[in-house]
Amino acid sequence: RPGMKNTLNWTTPIQFIKGIGPFKASLLKKMGIETVEDALFYLPFRYEDRSTIHKIAEPIPVNEMVTLCGEVRGVRNRITPRKYLKILEVALADETGVISCKWFNQPFLEKVFKPGQTVIVTGKVSKNPFEHFRPEIAPVSYEIVSREDDSDFGRDKIVPVYHETPGMTSKNFRTLIKFLLETNLFSEKEKLPPNLLHQYGFLSFASSLKEVHFPSTREGLFQLLEGKSIFHQRLVFEDFFFLEMGLALRKNKHKKENKGFSFPTGGLVDPKTGTLHGGGMEEKLLQSLSFQLTPAQKRVLNEIKEDMMRPFPMNRLLQGDVGSGKTVVALIAMLIAVENGFQACFMVPTELLAEQHYFNLTSLLAPFHISVGLLSQGMKKKEQAETLKEIAEGKTRLVIGTHSLIQEKVAFKKLGLVVVDEQHKFGVIQRMELKKKGESPELLIMTATPIPRTLALTVYGDLDLSVLDELPPGRKPVETRLYYERQRTSVYAFTESEIKKGRQAYFVFPLIEESQKVDLHAAVTMHQTLQKEVFPSLKIGLLHGKMKGDEKEKVMRQFKEREIQILVATTVIEVGIDVSNASLMVVEHAERFGLAQLHQLRGRVGRGSDQAYCFLIANYPMSEDAKRRLKAMVSSTDGFKLAEEDLAIRGPGEFFGTRQSGLPELRVASLLRDGRMLETARREAIGLLEKDPLLHHPDHAGLKEILLRRWMDKLDLLSTG
Repeated sequence: RPGMKNTLNWTTPIQFIKGIGPFKASLLKKMGIETVEDALFYLPFRYEDRSTIHKIAEPIPVNEMVTLCGEVRGVRNRITPRKYLKILEVALADETGVISCKWFNQPFLEKVFKPGQTVIVTGKVSKNPFEHFRPEIAPVSYEIVSREDDSDFGRDKIVPVYHETPGMTSKNFRTLIKFLLETNLFSEKEKLPPNLLHQYGFLSFASSLKEVHFPSTREGLFQLLEGKSIFHQRLVFEDFFFLEMGLALRKNKHKKENKGFSFPTGGLVDPKTGTLHGGGMEEKLLQSLSFQLTPAQKRVLNEIKEDMMRPFPMNRLLQGDVGSGKTVVALIAMLIAVENGFQACFMVPTELLAEQHYFNLTSLLAPFHISVGLLSQGMKKKEQAETLKEIAEGKTRLVIGTHSLIQEKVAFKKLGLVVVDEQHKFGVIQRMELKKKGESPELLIMTATPIPRTLALTVYGDLDLSVLDELPPGRKPVETRLYYERQRTSVYAFTESEIKKGRQAYFVFPLIEESQKVDLHAAVTMHQTLQKEVFPSLKIGLLHGKMKGDEKEKVMRQFKEREIQILVATTVIEVGIDVSNASLMVVEHAERFGLAQLHQLRGRVGRGSDQAYCFLIANYPMSEDAKRRLKAMVSSTDGFKLAEEDLAIRGPGEFFGTRQSGLPELRVASLLRDGRMLETARREAIGLLEKDPLLHHPDHAGLKEILLRRWMDKLDLLSTG
């Protein structure tokens, strides 16, 4: 369009850009590209060095990535008789010779290549032993080019390669991004403050973005490929810097606007002696327990109590591996709130877990005469109405429930503390809805999913972080073994030997939403098979989410009291069920579980003094990611190491649903690759806001503009400040 370059801004919809239009815009939207800014941050995933295009007849290094250019002389599809592979062969020729390019199981490419086309291919060259060791190439990428088009074909060029979608090739992306880089978008003043640019030796934003898309030299090509060039580093810092500033502003806003309650009678535990100064109920509780708190529990309890004594609400994330004792710490925090005349609520992810906590805490708190209430969807209407009435009147002081706690009809008289267990099962919105049930109550979020520090600083950057980093003494690591279907009899034999020693076992099946009926049937069928054919003399129970609450409670009680030796279950037992006599966890179809889920399941055993085992039964076919998960499980019991591996396999976007976290997406930065830069950016962001909390300084006007754009309406502190 005439004058388009002069009217573009960062938020201009992509469909209005020259050469795009509604159809291509719809393709780009599926790739997360909706605006000019999205397109400019769609970075190449690799680069091709076309300054060294090899001649076909030249000696080409075998198994090294090379680039060739030639004319298509012939195209054919064939099928190998032995492995039934579909092979597309393209004969590519230059002035020195001909080479065969082969693509496997991509027969649709036959329509792409036509004799006479000029094609650039990049891939590894090998020598075919069945064809007199003639060289051939397996391209990882190809591009049909015109020799007249110097922007695509000329030598002495490092060419960016972008992830493609049908209708948008790498060539299309290069044309689009080149056009956008030539607009007047970059004539604006630099956004980062001058002192930061100088301190870290950063180049300008415009030149950094241009070099990442279109490198001007071959020097530093390796760093570009690794995402570690000086140009990437500038963009990575900015990515993290604006994220951490937004999180810090949100945290400051929370403290400024929410005047919380102070709980002065909480007391403090001496980390060295374990004695409690001040407080009443919690002291009695500690004396009644059959175990001592670990040093880590004492440290975390102090952090929580210090928060609760301050005049603004606690906003803390407590993370600890399975079995590290988070529930006891949470219970003491809830007792502090109750002792100060407030109510406390405890939100957990499953009804089964809510029921178990209810029965455990009712028994534990009986000497304190504290009314504990249970709220779940499975309750009868009359029973639920009575519970809701007692909560609203303040008679029920401690309420345990699932997401049913955030229903509109749930009203508290004086809610002082909200505890959310397994936060990733809920999401930010549900957690905030629960907080609205009181006037700025304290918030304690707990998770047994170990979170890599880099992820915790981004997803939970507006929370204070406590870590329970040690297990109670005497715990033995769970021994993990991998079996395949053909080795099932060995698993059964071991199970029988454990039960003869007086121990118990779980057999767990995956339950995936898309195939719940099939999975449920598998669990029910296995229960029948184990009972009738494998262990006819044993008592075997069945537990799944479709059962009624009283049925589930009956089965769990029988398992706890050792009336049932083997419990066949779906993943309803993933969190929270604690049977110390259970020493064996058998996970069926282990390849279908996520790493965090497998680690959670393993944590259900090994709670007593006996050696415990986790057997993973896997089935083929399985993905490469599944193989990595199973290998990681066998090699490590460290939840934090597994969390790092899980992050590496799935990426931060999918790591327990952080896409729903309400945070702006990272465009350039990688939590795996750029951890050190995250720490630097966080330190600088917090330091800057301590000096200029509302970004009034002239040097910070650009920061304010970008923060408001990226965080949209989530930073009303800035928009009104």
